[in-house]
Amino acid sequence: MHSLRVDEESEGQRIDRFLAELLTDLSRSRIQALIRAGRIRIDGTPCKPSTPLVAGQRITWPTDAGWRAPELVPEPIDLPVLFEDDDLLVLHKPAGLVVHPAPGHWSGTLVHALLHRWPAWRAPGGPLRPGIVHRLDRDTSGLMVVARSSRAYYSLREQIAARRAGRAYVALVWGTIGGTAGIIDRPIGRDPRARQRMAVRARGGRPARTIWRVLWRFDSLTLLRLLLRTGRTHQVRVHLSDWGHPVFADPLYGGVQPAAQMAPAARRRAETWVRQLGRQALHAYRLSFRHPADGAPLVFEAPVPADMERILLEVADSGGADEHFDANGR
Repeated sequence: MHSLRVDEESEGQRIDRFLAELLTDLSRSRIQALIRAGRIRIDGTPCKPSTPLVAGQRITWPTDAGWRAPELVPEPIDLPVLFEDDDLLVLHKPAGLVVHPAPGHWSGTLVHALLHRWPAWRAPGGPLRPGIVHRLDRDTSGLMVVARSSRAYYSLREQIAARRAGRAYVALVWGTIGGTAGIIDRPIGRDPRARQRMAVRARGGRPARTIWRVLWRFDSLTLLRLLLRTGRTHQVRVHLSDWGHPVFADPLYGGVQPAAQMAPAARRRAETWVRQLGRQALHAYRLSFRHPADGAPLVFEAPVPADMERILLEVADSGGADEHFDANGR
């Protein structure tokens, strides 16, 4: 019997659509027939082709269904590593690197690079996500930790779930935000109108909390420091977009279009910056957790990469900086 656990990214999808994208050897009609026959189950219970998935559920299907996990070929992809030992690795993921294989990304991922780095590597997480305890969106840069051992995998997952691991981001967002700091506490679920997006959902969403603090204010833009108290898919991007301050240059959540009320010259500058950056201005700059072996506290920081730094410097040089707080929010 084959099985896999539903992750947060897949929550809300119909089971037949989800499996049709993953089990590429099977047609969607074949998958639907297996579901109706009770041979594909969720947590051991029969379901319908239209049943929506919930994160944490386990899907099982028979070994004779004709599917096997795609064979992952190690690839020599350069990884900016900050720390490495027998239990874990901490790296500064560049924007553009997909974390794990998935439909549309069966090569060129972080997992392929790790398999090349450690040829005999075997870690929990399944054949497509070995050692992956958390993730960053493809076009979000910043710090990630990967488990090399079983004890690291389960320890890190437990620390993240219990909110004992710290993750801090910086984001350049549209609009001049009033106030100094606050909390966005709104549930997030899959957008029913666009499967590739998440959305704030009063009904059917999962709790999500993001703590924000202003670092800089500019004309029509604000630089924020953000702490995650939960780890929902696209959480920062969804919360800020719903708030009316989408992440700058975010193509999925409304961050590529300057505000209509901007002066023509400022609008043209902003449009140029959006094109130059070409990805959301979001960076995971700080990561903290306890080492799985001895409980020692570990803290890592990574400055924003050159592409985002260049835009921030140009925004600051354009004038209109209103207020400044240091990186610790004081």
